[in-house]
Order: sequence, then C-alpha cells, then structure tokens
Amino acid sequence: MVTLYDVPAEDLLDEVADRLEDRIEEPAWAEFVTTGVDRELPPQQEDFWFVRAASLLRKVADQGPVGVGTLATDYGGAKSGSTRYRVAPPSQVDGSRNIIRTILQELEEEGLVETAQGEGRRVTDDGRSFLDDVAGDVLEELDRPELERYA
Repeated sequence: MVTLYDVPAEDLLDEVADRLEDRIEEPAWAEFVTTGVDRELPPQQEDFWFVRAASLLRKVADQGPVGVGTLATDYGGAKSGSTRYRVAPPSQVDGSRNIIRTILQELEEEGLVETAQGEGRRVTDDGRSFLDDVAGDVLEELDRPELERYA
C-alpha cells in the first residue's frame, strides 16, 4: 500500500492540485488578495488556489489535527522591521487566515477534511484514501523509465 510519505511531495502536490480542480472552486476574490501582510502582490501562479489546497490537505494529513492559526504560521514569512529613522530586525508574520479557512471549508464540503471539536481540522478516511490513491498513481508514473520529464 502506497502512502503520501512514499512519493516526493512536489510530485504529489502537482497531481493532487490537478485532481482538486474538478472538485473545488476558486472564489472570485482569490486573484486579487495577497497571501499575507509580508507580500505586496497577489500570487502570479494560474493554479495557485488548487496548489495551496493540495498543500493544505497534505499538511492536515501529516500534522492533523491542526488549527488555522498553526497553518497560518506555517504559510507566513518575514516582514521587514525597518522604519523611517531606525532599523529593527525582521519579524515573523502569519499568512492569510482567510485563504486557509476558505480552502479548508471547501475541503470539508468535499468530505476530505473534518473539524475535530477543540482540536482543529483533521483528514477524513476519504481524504486519506484520496491522498493514498494519488500517491499510488504518482509512484507508478515515477517508476516508468519512458517519462520525458525525468529522462
């Protein structure tokens, strides 16, 4: 039995993102918002929403049960601490909780994630099965020598 730990994360996330495009919807506002206060522009990647959803699903499966606050810390970055006349060291800022929460709600509607009262979100049996099925397909593709991508 192949699990999500048996394949490279990048390959798994690419395939999960492709399969989630049919299952979840990107909100209209997603192309205009930044992913945190440390960013100036919104993501330029066309499939950003689905890649982030795949990443969140994998993180919840790996770390769950996990809350939105912890995930926001994981997706955060460094914000410059400089002011007009003095310079402070950079500080850690959280990522956008709205993006994380909205994606988790969509994954809950699909039955891939569930809320554990008082603990955060955790992956469901269907979500684990979905990830393991995708991991099995990715492993089969990686084992093929005729793949152009790895030649």
